[in-house]
Amino acid sequence: MSDALTLEAVTLRYGQRTILDAMTLAVGPGEIVSLLGRSGSGKTSILRLLLGFEVPQAGVVRIDGEVATAGGRLHVLPENRGLAVVFQDMALWPHLDLLAQLEFGLEAKGISKVERRTRSMDMLAQVGLAGREHSYPHQLSGGEQRRVALARALVMRPRAILFDETLGNLDIVLRAELLKLIREQLARHQLAALYITHEPREAAVLGGRVAVLEDGRIVQTGELEELCSRPAGGFVVRIAKEIILGNKLA
Repeated sequence: MSDALTLEAVTLRYGQRTILDAMTLAVGPGEIVSLLGRSGSGKTSILRLLLGFEVPQAGVVRIDGEVATAGGRLHVLPENRGLAVVFQDMALWPHLDLLAQLEFGLEAKGISKVERRTRSMDMLAQVGLAGREHSYPHQLSGGEQRRVALARALVMRPRAILFDETLGNLDIVLRAELLKLIREQLARHQLAALYITHEPREAAVLGGRVAVLEDGRIVQTGELEELCSRPAGGFVVRIAKEIILGNKLA
């Protein structure tokens, strides 16, 4: 079975600056991989490459084994990649209620009105927002808004889902609650996910493999126990110390 998401020897440059240097990363079917790196390390560039918003100078991007980008050009357009993304700012439309937020993408794909309504109502219930379908984003808390963003991604039944610093600026208790929800929903829908963060404690709660990005390369991948017991470099040592000291969300 092919990996859900693959970047093979990808190099991305902006002018003379190298962002990613022959970087390789894979996320297996149904797997959660947390991508850890400092701010400005290229984490969001990886997300943009997978989505097809950036084209690398070298390397191959595959979605479910299909070549999506290669030879410096797009083979599969962004709208045909079947990926969903949840951003930190959530990008909710202020003029749409929650039901309309979820139905919008389904309507664009030609899903019938009855199915749109059924799928959207069910997904709102799954993320704990049953009965709030006619609320607007400004009427929700920050945590509730992130639940809507997650539901909007999941309702599309994507091939994989990407998270970009999704839980920034939330308190530690709310972050733990939402990480548990994310983990449960990914398992329920058997979805592969790349969870981009600079926060090791979030990776500790999500579980699964961790990939550490430094200087445009993946310097180590593995379970957190492996990173803690056999860190490959100074940045990984810092990550390990934070986890070992017990700075976990749950």
